[in-house]
Amino acid sequence: MSRTPAGTPSHPKGAERFNEERASNTLRGDAQPDIEAGVMAIRDVVKSLRPQPGVYRMTDARGDVLYVGKARALKNRVSNYTQVERLPIRLQRMVSQTRGMEIVTTGSEAEALLLEAQLIKRFRPPYNVLLRDDKSFPFILLREGHDFPRIMKHRGARKAKGSYYGPFASAGSVNTTINALQKLFLLRSCTDSFFSRRDRPCLLYQIKRCSAPCVGRIDREGYAELIREAKDFLGGRSGAVQKKIEEQMKEAAEALDFERAAMLRDRLRAATFIQGSQGINAGGVGDADVFALAAKGGHIGIQGFFVRGGQNWGHRAFFPSHTQDIDKDEVLSRVLMQFYEEVPPPRTILVDRDLPERELLEVALAESAGHKVEISVPQRGDRRRLMEQAKRNAVEALDRRLAESGTQAKIMRELTEFLELPEVPARIEIYDNSHIQGAKAVGAMVVAGPEGFLKNHYRKFNIKSAQSNDDFGMMREVMHRRFCRALEEDPDRDGGLWPDLVLIDGGKGQMSSVRDTLEELGIEDVPLIAIAKGPHHGREGREIFHFPDGREKTLPVNSPVLFYLQRLRDESHRYVIGAHRQKRSRAISASPLDEIPGIGPSRKRALLLHFGTAGKVRAAALDDLKRAPGISEGVAQKIYDFYHTSG
Repeated sequence: MSRTPAGTPSHPKGAERFNEERASNTLRGDAQPDIEAGVMAIRDVVKSLRPQPGVYRMTDARGDVLYVGKARALKNRVSNYTQVERLPIRLQRMVSQTRGMEIVTTGSEAEALLLEAQLIKRFRPPYNVLLRDDKSFPFILLREGHDFPRIMKHRGARKAKGSYYGPFASAGSVNTTINALQKLFLLRSCTDSFFSRRDRPCLLYQIKRCSAPCVGRIDREGYAELIREAKDFLGGRSGAVQKKIEEQMKEAAEALDFERAAMLRDRLRAATFIQGSQGINAGGVGDADVFALAAKGGHIGIQGFFVRGGQNWGHRAFFPSHTQDIDKDEVLSRVLMQFYEEVPPPRTILVDRDLPERELLEVALAESAGHKVEISVPQRGDRRRLMEQAKRNAVEALDRRLAESGTQAKIMRELTEFLELPEVPARIEIYDNSHIQGAKAVGAMVVAGPEGFLKNHYRKFNIKSAQSNDDFGMMREVMHRRFCRALEEDPDRDGGLWPDLVLIDGGKGQMSSVRDTLEELGIEDVPLIAIAKGPHHGREGREIFHFPDGREKTLPVNSPVLFYLQRLRDESHRYVIGAHRQKRSRAISASPLDEIPGIGPSRKRALLLHFGTAGKVRAAALDDLKRAPGISEGVAQKIYDFYHTSG
């Protein structure tokens, strides 16, 4: 068995910390469940394992990951799967599909726990507890690297230098807080390029949401003081900040500087607004995340509150999947590890129950965060009251979820009957395109599943072959590209990426285009439906549904199925129009210099600063191009040749 550095973990010393061992005796072939074949594959791997910490992956006949687990002693843990009679039904099914294993050894069990969370996030195995979350959590960023730092909303990897505050539960809560912070501290939110071009204050200065450092209305020292106050406020020292502003307001009033006093009064109101909009009383808690679990009817809901500096920065409900036959305490542990794979953990995590391997969780999270992390069950005081509120919210969120699920299941059954589908669709794909007189044409695919829209499956198509206003040709191109790729990547249709229903925005023409395109590809069993507005376009609920055989159907104007299909169609509208606007914006901001090979952003900037416009670059003589800063003779010759044909 060969050993190679594991490239999976996103860690700068991954090769030093992890060893990946791919089973050389992986079985391939028959994908039918066979528990004896699964046990044989596992036993062959166990022979070469040692009792050391690590992570194992169960894989099926296609090589897809079925399950990711961690172990303190790999040999002991993996060998348990060969004792099939002791396994629950869920794991017996997994073993019957297993045809190979991949092993990663680690230096400690805590490292194995961290790696397990990374791999679950990456592979989304069907037998692991999964925390489904389509979007990363937003943060507030006070960005560094500028004399006048900018306040902004941030998502994704935290690569930019600066101070991060979060997580916030939603983009709305971040936007509301940033607006109030701008009123309170008058910090700029504009980009550096916009800042550098100003010669007079913008509208934000006029409405008292910026101190206009771009035009010198505040000096560097004064702005730095505002930044310090903002950091104190976001760091939990809001009382001291408010007291300081109150004293400054009194001094301004005593000095008869009523304009400054009014400005300070508005800042004080903004501080009160932020604290008054917290929604829950989190005083005395400091920095903590609060998690409470509710279970009913085989379903689990987890409510999370995010408290920083005694301020509630929002709450969110999570509904993990694949939780059947798994202990609720273990479900919460798994959810916490996956949640903190993306979000940096605070020093305190409050939970409503004792967790298995709590000390191991604390060690793993501390290693990830770079500071001590404590997981505890609150017993009294403010923390206990906050936990009780989280429990109530968890129960209410789960009740709403179950009610919505019941209603949604009924809608899906009625939809299946109305559209004459063979079974309730698990994956619905909705297609639309957008353009202006054929220009900047974009197609889009939106995907919906039983639990809502699957935004990580959305796709955009830059339409190339269709000409002018040929909507039918655009739809043909989109469908041809989509299903050619499906035939190539998943010809057996067992990867879960083939649609159970294709919904097309359009009428008979679009339906004919899509039907003919799929028939040319030899695909005749994918259900197709086109949704078009009826003769009275301005009246909602008059949609006509076109079937491939030419039949048409309508639904009552108050039908829940109609509302659901309209929601799918509207989401495709929203997505494709957004993609089209992005394409137009890029075209508007594009420069002729972008077309010159070898001219990157820095050289383009140098040319524009030296010559003023792209037109002057085009008209420049070769000697003038050579004199431009940062432009070598070779680059100058390349630019000149691009605009001037020889002869």
